[in-house]
Amino acid sequence: MKVQMRQWSMLSMTAIIALTLSACGSGNTSSTPAASSPAATKAPAATASQPVKLRIVWWGSQARHDATLKALDAYTKKNPNVTFEPEFSGFDGYADKLATQAAAKNAPDIIQMDPAWLAEYAGRNQLAELSKGIRTEDIDKSLVDSGKFKDKLYAIPLGNNATGMIYNKNAVDKLGITPPKNSWTWDEYFQFGKDAKAKLEKDKYVLMDATSDYTTYSSYQISQGKGYPITVDGKFNFDKDTYLTFVKKYTELRTAGVVPPAEIATTDKESDAKLDLMNNDTVLMKRTFAALFPGYEGVKPSAYSLVSQPKGPQSSGFLKPSMFWSVSADSKYAEESKKFIDWFVNDSEAADLLTTTRGVPVSKKMLEYLTPKLTPADKLQIELIKTVAPDAQPFNAGAKGWSNYTAKDFKNIGEKIMFGKITPEAAYEELVKKAKDYQ
Repeated sequence: MKVQMRQWSMLSMTAIIALTLSACGSGNTSSTPAASSPAATKAPAATASQPVKLRIVWWGSQARHDATLKALDAYTKKNPNVTFEPEFSGFDGYADKLATQAAAKNAPDIIQMDPAWLAEYAGRNQLAELSKGIRTEDIDKSLVDSGKFKDKLYAIPLGNNATGMIYNKNAVDKLGITPPKNSWTWDEYFQFGKDAKAKLEKDKYVLMDATSDYTTYSSYQISQGKGYPITVDGKFNFDKDTYLTFVKKYTELRTAGVVPPAEIATTDKESDAKLDLMNNDTVLMKRTFAALFPGYEGVKPSAYSLVSQPKGPQSSGFLKPSMFWSVSADSKYAEESKKFIDWFVNDSEAADLLTTTRGVPVSKKMLEYLTPKLTPADKLQIELIKTVAPDAQPFNAGAKGWSNYTAKDFKNIGEKIMFGKITPEAAYEELVKKAKDYQ
């Protein structure tokens, strides 16, 4: 397949996600040969007909890109009338590009969709309904329901996922300090940063500056028992004292060199082989999701490990679908798009090619089929999910209408603090003022 790669710069439901961890366990003990497993049965190929070219878009690491392109090639070999026009890159800028295309009724046929945006797109009638044509009986009901809006299915989950922290275990071992551990507290997390910094070179840092990271701040606030900063029903719920404590702590860490200075921290591009501050050895640890781990592993095999997020009086971690496939409401090839998604999720050939590049497979049959073949890095994803699951916070996919606030306004205001252009107190007042535009 001739691949046309359009370079993008890429960005950043209310269901509570409960992952089917029992499937992981059964898969680990399965002794059924792959050849005789029901999972090894291929989905029927589409009947050859008129040529169809499907535009398909996704974000991710190079490992995800490579695996997906191989899957597209495999599907075309099975269905010679179907070819693809792939568009892919990292996460930065993705949401803006997709929103522009959708508004112009020029969105790709098949769209990798984030849970935080689903309500926005479905609410604007920009997605096709997927209740028929894609097999979901082997997917946990809570995961299937996470792709619904007003009781209609608009998105098919592609992976089980959990929040966590990634760290460079090789570097930590060389420093001779105690490595991070599951169920650690925020105080232990910040102290780890200080202890590691004492042994690092001047131009190296330990933690990411989370002053402008809404996901990390959300985790911090819910761990303090204050709920999500923006509630599921779209109410402003930033706790002032909690927010000020958080940003002032990172100001202290910035001064001490535990986190990078603003001019370096703001260059981070998640999952980029060169610009991600983990991949270029600028920091030792950062917030991540289990589904992103294969991308880091692909850049530096066996260098990294995963640990749960720090906790306060309550846990800070949550479970979520890693991402979805959706189909544009304007697609001329909705049925062919659904056939492809069905194959992508339910076929063992696809599972072999994709492994865990979008998180732990959602199909119980595919997970059981793949488990004997999983690498130690793959299994780390499953272990993180198992660790987070027992006291996971309810998943808040993001209230309809607030995506710009959480992805852009919070980031911009946080960066003003980082560059010393605004005080924490003034930043909070600006957050309050900006929120009035969304209430």
